[in-house]
Amino acid sequence: MKRDIHPEYRPVVYRDRAANFAFLTRSTATSDQTVEWSDGNTYAVIDVQISSASHPFWTGRQRLLDTEGPVERFRARYARHRHRHGAGS
Repeated sequence: MKRDIHPEYRPVVYRDRAANFAFLTRSTATSDQTVEWSDGNTYAVIDVQISSASHPFWTGRQRLLDTEGPVERFRARYARHRHRHGAGS
């Protein structure tokens, strides 16, 4: 690996304010904002709009889409097309 061409990899706090959730990880992302973490150290903090604490897929509040309707409409349209143009065309 070449020296001095890669960004610095350091501890960073990602914070989801909507869910009142934050986690400490390592990243090359930078920020002028800082936060004091529970270990007493100060880290750069990056605010995100959504995280696993607020995303509907991870929270179980996901709205399942009814895919049967669109799929059945596609199949019906395809069946009409095949019938009109012949199955082997």
